[in-house]
Amino acid sequence: MTRVLSPVSGRVVGLAGVPDPVFAQAMVGPGTAVDPERAPGQAIAPVTGTIVKLHPHAYVVVDAEGHGVLVHLGIDTVQLKGAGFELLAAEGDAVTAGQPLIGWDPAAIEAGGRSPICAVVALDANADALSDVAESGEVDKGAELFTWS
Repeated sequence: MTRVLSPVSGRVVGLAGVPDPVFAQAMVGPGTAVDPERAPGQAIAPVTGTIVKLHPHAYVVVDAEGHGVLVHLGIDTVQLKGAGFELLAAEGDAVTAGQPLIGWDPAAIEAGGRSPICAVVALDANADALSDVAESGEVDKGAELFTWS
């Protein structure tokens, strides 16, 4: 059983609350999303594992059970080409759940006309593999968003 933690503090909106059909329709995989607090901060590792993909705007951490969790910081943020993001880790790094991976400012993303909503997705998972999926309410960085069995 993998506990997937919120990479940021904010308000849970669920995948349906993501203003991007690929995430909203769970085409990438099941999960949830968090509308982050509008303050500079750091996005953390959602699980303990290895960073298999690291971009300034998104990352994937795979745990010991082979569960890959994608964290996507904002929508259309790939267009920023890394501007406004600070990498705090590297691809291939072994990380602990809760470890800061990327520094960013959701308010600056929003000021640039993009949504700062963060999708947290269980890659290659069936929706029924997830339980206790948060769909609403406030969440603190590091609090559980869902479990994956």
